Amino acid sequence: MEEMEEELKCPVCGSFYREPIILPCSHNLCQACARNILVQTPESESPQSRRASGSGVSDYDYLDLDKMSLYSEADSGYGSYGGFASAPTTPCQKSPNGVRVFPPAMPPPATHLSPALAPVPRNSCITCPQCHRSLILDDRGLRGFPKNRVLEGVIDRYQQSKAAALKCQLCEKAPKEATVMCEQCDVFYCDPCRLRCHPPRGPLAKHRLVPPAQGRVSRRLSPRKVSTCTDHELENHSMYCVQCKMPVCYQCLEEGKHSSHEVKALGAMWKLHKSQLSQALNGLSDRAKEAKEFLVQLRNMVQQIQENSVEFEACLVAQCDALIDALNRRKAQLLARVNKEHEHKLKVVRDQISHCTVKLRQTTGLMEYCLEVIKENDPSGFLQISDALIRRVHLTEDQWGKGTLTPRMTTDFDLSLDNSPLLQSIHQLDFVQMKASSPVPATPILQLEECCTHNNSATLSWKQPPLSTVPADGYILELDDGNGGQFREVYVGKETMCTVDGLHFNSTYNARIKAFNKTGVSQYSKTLVLQTSEDTDSEEQTLPFPVPSERLPLRRMSPFSSTLNLQPSFPGRSYFDFRSSPHQLSLHSSLQSLNAPVAWFAFDPSSAHSDIIFSNDNLTVTCSSYDDRVVLGKTGFSKGVHYWELTVDRYDNHPDPAFGVARIDVMKDVMLGKDDKAWAMYVDNNRSWFMHNNSHTNRTEGGITKGATIGVLLDLNRKNLTFFINDEQQGPIAFENVEGMFFPAVSLNRNVQVTLHTGLPVPDFYSSRASIA
Repeated sequence: MEEMEEELKCPVCGSFYREPIILPCSHNLCQACARNILVQTPESESPQSRRASGSGVSDYDYLDLDKMSLYSEADSGYGSYGGFASAPTTPCQKSPNGVRVFPPAMPPPATHLSPALAPVPRNSCITCPQCHRSLILDDRGLRGFPKNRVLEGVIDRYQQSKAAALKCQLCEKAPKEATVMCEQCDVFYCDPCRLRCHPPRGPLAKHRLVPPAQGRVSRRLSPRKVSTCTDHELENHSMYCVQCKMPVCYQCLEEGKHSSHEVKALGAMWKLHKSQLSQALNGLSDRAKEAKEFLVQLRNMVQQIQENSVEFEACLVAQCDALIDALNRRKAQLLARVNKEHEHKLKVVRDQISHCTVKLRQTTGLMEYCLEVIKENDPSGFLQISDALIRRVHLTEDQWGKGTLTPRMTTDFDLSLDNSPLLQSIHQLDFVQMKASSPVPATPILQLEECCTHNNSATLSWKQPPLSTVPADGYILELDDGNGGQFREVYVGKETMCTVDGLHFNSTYNARIKAFNKTGVSQYSKTLVLQTSEDTDSEEQTLPFPVPSERLPLRRMSPFSSTLNLQPSFPGRSYFDFRSSPHQLSLHSSLQSLNAPVAWFAFDPSSAHSDIIFSNDNLTVTCSSYDDRVVLGKTGFSKGVHYWELTVDRYDNHPDPAFGVARIDVMKDVMLGKDDKAWAMYVDNNRSWFMHNNSHTNRTEGGITKGATIGVLLDLNRKNLTFFINDEQQGPIAFENVEGMFFPAVSLNRNVQVTLHTGLPVPDFYSSRASIA
């Protein structure tokens, strides 16, 4: 019964109801509390004035809430009569249970009468503290509200059930525990008080004494006072008015306002309403039972969630620890490789130091011996040994020839750790929601009719299967290194076509594609084998299945480069035969050359400096600035022998254009060769120099004029770079030990205009010299 206690407490005082009255809104108030929250209203709103004007017929007139507000939802704590300028505002208070109530506008006059009989101020208004409905009292005041006898009985039984032990009602100081109860006197006695106040003789001998517990039950079952009519206090309720939904007496039916209403017997309506309440309680009881079962389920879920959380955290920690262990093992392996490279470099350098030290000692000894021989004054003796000494000196000098004083090992470590895929995977590491309604997408299908290669670029196209119903959020294109190595991601996005640039010439690549969404990734598609071009024909070929011009693919640089070029590609450069097997698709060029592979390319506007001016299908370039600006070719080289030429179309005021090769990230606003990303020859009208990292070497006589031809020979097989002017080699081999990816490059200003010529064979004399070597 503890849950019922809140139903038995007054919303104003927070204590158990004392003499509760029923408001027309069906809520209850203590009679004293109801008097405390009365508010006096303006005279014009009194029931008498309303009845005089004929505007109201009810004894209880609810105030127009549009005109008056006794309750404010704001935090100011004040309510006011909004419709009356003369009405004062009344501060709002809170009862112990948190309900806002309104104290009287003025203290009630002192009176010796009970709260029910004390006069009520004229034109008083009361507001229910629970539903905030306001009403004006009539002349009867609080006596016009019926008393809730049922609620009083419930409170009495509840308080009696909460009592720890029944006490004697006649003990003057500390009441003792009662031992008996007299049913006729309705009093609990302890033994001393029973012997003193209720002796078993005379009239009291006929009284029945029962144990206290039995007396409590008989009290509960004893009939309570019959409630009287509020309009006729001397009359008991005998009927029930169906229209007003309230019990009435016979005088109300004869002369009161219920005379024309439908009435029924009080006992019959009492039984009917009890039955209806019991039926309603049955449904509510079922809901309460379901709520209890649901609470048990929720408490079990709390325990299960805690257990699952501990288990899941342990699993997550174990998985992360496994990743960390794998990373530490890989770290140890990579460190071992670095240490091995370190030891190898140190061994080579120390061996060269030892060799040079011995050779220098021998050379120094020979020099000292020759100096002493020169000091001799015997001509005949000197001439006997001079020829041999001269030959030894020349031989020793030749031993210190080219390359002997060049370090056999560089100080740089030719190791580069690409951790970007792993970092991307770590950033993408997340929980997968395994939902049957969201499966992974279907495996993409490569569209062979739209796949092609051009020089060292490859264009791939794919699509989702026609009957696929699961959408894909994007695609992942992977390519190997051209030597059967591991696959690497070269494109991740929503597009269905991509061009990869910067591949090796005359190489075979494997490509595959997979789709992904929030649930996961699909299976890989069939592997597509790509053969880069060896085309020597200068005429452009066409595809038997042309790629639609509106589908411009993404251009991606080499898989080993971080540059993503979004310029449109040119897919119609050669045609291919397509062959398929159950596990692999093959794409081979139909244009095979019997000679060495050559490359066709033009200048690249997308990577050039903004001052560069292009013409002649991007084969001719000049500049709008007096400062040197750099432009690169569209094709990069990483192996093979490649040769191209540039003709000087215009040459004014003796500028210094530079020709050579560069990395993709070379500086574009300085002369070629000023940084460490370019290897170049710059030339004027009289002489030339080689330059790399702003170091000028090998000044060579012979310059350029209008109409001159500059040839660039990049031999990545022998790792050197050579320059030609008008079909003659300009100086020695310009640079050696060149490795990596190189793009043809030129730097010039507005005084120079050059035209690029590609697809040229290697000069004959260089081919013959290479074959002899």
